[in-house]
Amino acid sequence: MNTVSAPRRYHGFSIALHWLLAIALVGIFSVGLYMADLPFSPQRLKLYNWHKWAGVTILLLSALRLIWRLTHTPPALPQTIVLAMPGWQLRAYHATHVAMYALFFIVPLVGWAYSSAAGFPIVLFGVLPLPDFVPASKPLSELIKPWHEISAFALAGLVVLHVAAALKHHFIDKDGLLQRMLPTVADRPTQTPALHLPE
Repeated sequence: MNTVSAPRRYHGFSIALHWLLAIALVGIFSVGLYMADLPFSPQRLKLYNWHKWAGVTILLLSALRLIWRLTHTPPALPQTIVLAMPGWQLRAYHATHVAMYALFFIVPLVGWAYSSAAGFPIVLFGVLPLPDFVPASKPLSELIKPWHEISAFALAGLVVLHVAAALKHHFIDKDGLLQRMLPTVADRPTQTPALHLPE
């Protein structure tokens, strides 16, 4: 029987964290865009609180994901894919992942600093007061605010680039790279059917 090994998949916990963070990032970015242009109102205050709670949750999930990544070696890129990719694509692949991991922390931490500087402490889920990241200061809040927006848009751009690259590998290259992170694909080698000859 001939057996052809499929690309090694990520651990189930890594897959769960990946998609949980993906959904959370799309949600928090969408809410951030929507609430930015709302007039001052109780609804806007409620959305700002939800946005901050989601940011802290994403920060904690990112820390958990980083710890998991550092303690569990991810599957290496299949050699066939590495050889087929131009050098610049391989460098972009690694650089994009490093930049996204950095921004997973930078965006919520800068947002936390902005909220503290603006004089609005974060009370997680309305019950757990979190320490101020920086002292309240209007000039400091005005300095920090654009950096939260810039870093959030930078992360959104990298996510779009990441998704576009994954779809290219799946639909154009057809190299099975995306399947390593899909939760519905069975983690087993692809096998050719055995031939049973009459004795």
